Amino acid sequence: MSALFYHNEAQQAQALETKARQEAGRRGKFLGRKIYTEILPAGPFYRAEDYHQKYLLQKRAELIQEYRAIYPNFADLVDSTAATRVNGYVGGYGTLAALERELDSLGLSPAGHEKLHRMVRRLER
Repeated sequence: MSALFYHNEAQQAQALETKARQEAGRRGKFLGRKIYTEILPAGPFYRAEDYHQKYLLQKRAELIQEYRAIYPNFADLVDSTAATRVNGYVGGYGTLAALERELDSLGLSPAGHEKLHRMVRRLER
């Protein structure tokens, strides 16, 4: 099951309109197929345990050490959009071209740049 959660009526309307447009096949990859994603009101949000946070990034000692130095408080690391982006790249989400455009904004050292660049290059093959 997949779900999209909205916080207000504007988000709900946008989600319903987008789903209908995709199902109708006017734009996107769905091209007339039913989308089974539920559109539901958002409820309380609970963070997962620390070991789930930035899971893929935490498995890359050379990169996570740099972010732990930048963010000594783990909650700040979890909230970091740069760490989130790197976690995605480590997981294979993102292209080498996209990484090259934003690499300087991710807060990594030159050695970290090179390590991440090598990882993404390998994943793209």
